[in-house]
Amino acid sequence: MDSGNLELARAGIWSGYVYSKPEQLGVPYADVDIPVVDGVAPAWRFNPSAGGETAGTWAIHIHGMGGRRAGTLRGIPVARRLGMTSLVVSFRNDGDAPPSSDGRYSLGQGEWRDVEAAINYAVSNGAARIVLFGWSLGAAIALQAAALSTSSSRVAGLVLDAPVFDWRTTLAANAKAAGLPQPLVHLGLRILRSKALRWVTGLGEPICLDSLDWLTRAAELSKPILVLHGEKDNTTPFEASRKAASLRPDLIRLVQFNVEGHSLEWNVDPEKWERSVEDWFHDLPRANARSIPSMART
Repeated sequence: MDSGNLELARAGIWSGYVYSKPEQLGVPYADVDIPVVDGVAPAWRFNPSAGGETAGTWAIHIHGMGGRRAGTLRGIPVARRLGMTSLVVSFRNDGDAPPSSDGRYSLGQGEWRDVEAAINYAVSNGAARIVLFGWSLGAAIALQAAALSTSSSRVAGLVLDAPVFDWRTTLAANAKAAGLPQPLVHLGLRILRSKALRWVTGLGEPICLDSLDWLTRAAELSKPILVLHGEKDNTTPFEASRKAASLRPDLIRLVQFNVEGHSLEWNVDPEKWERSVEDWFHDLPRANARSIPSMART
């Protein structure tokens, strides 16, 4: 049990978290602050295993919707073995980082800027090459950061667990599972995109679903991507990951897991999950790792 009082509780939730606190990993870490709009976003920094550093390579771990940083701690052991310094970050409206003006998730449309701040922190502390580890919504945020950040040239690749490649597909699948009629789903998507109807959602800005659709925009992907996804995911459809991999087999490596539930791939088979990350990482192009250190830090 992560928190609460089991004897007094009247309800509870199951979590895919394996570690609820960084100290449970049994390795040294430090609390750091990432400067973001309206304040600082707390993060945990883990240095690589002694003697195993991969010079200048950092991993940034991004959690999913409704979660906290602890959900990504499952990715720390393999990142440390591979010699990467790790940042486990928070972002707006997750309860740790400063909230946005509207206090609403924007499905990656705004959150990527907090990850960009983490990228800039890493660069200012010696990172020459960065791997983004994104979980669910965190994967959508990673895709945006890799495409939009002024430091995107530092991003060597992405590891995405149960990713959201397209919010229309994901939201429609969740609505169907909840038994909502299709016309209501279409109405909801229109409301998200509408500036005039922001009063309904409470969003400060409408959501541009087209800009978050990496199935339609697959030709624009430019970074190597490892996708780890359960074929029976009931939250983010596996078929979207399969389609993305079929559209960009040159960049996307899809590893399928026989698991039900969402973001439980590591939980069911940590050996396969970590071996897949290791194999993919060792296949990453090394050219940018040699050329980037000569660039001025930003």
